[in-house]
Amino acid sequence: MSTEQTSTPTLRVVSGKATPEEIAVLVAVLTAASAGGNGGAAPSPRRSLWSDASRVPGSRVAPGPGAWRASGLPH
Repeated sequence: MSTEQTSTPTLRVVSGKATPEEIAVLVAVLTAASAGGNGGAAPSPRRSLWSDASRVPGSRVAPGPGAWRASGLPH
């Protein structure tokens, strides 16, 4: 069984003259980005700021008559 690889480059510089160091930096950045930066673990879902109770100023308005009006008034 042969383990020969094709000589087709994975990256190609389209314009400019990239140095070997610049290409190495590019490869390092792309490799880190593809790894996800967290060791391959699934990213935790982001929690909406709308559901964060610590962002609500003052106390919550209790439901009942006039609650909709009280919700717009300063506390």
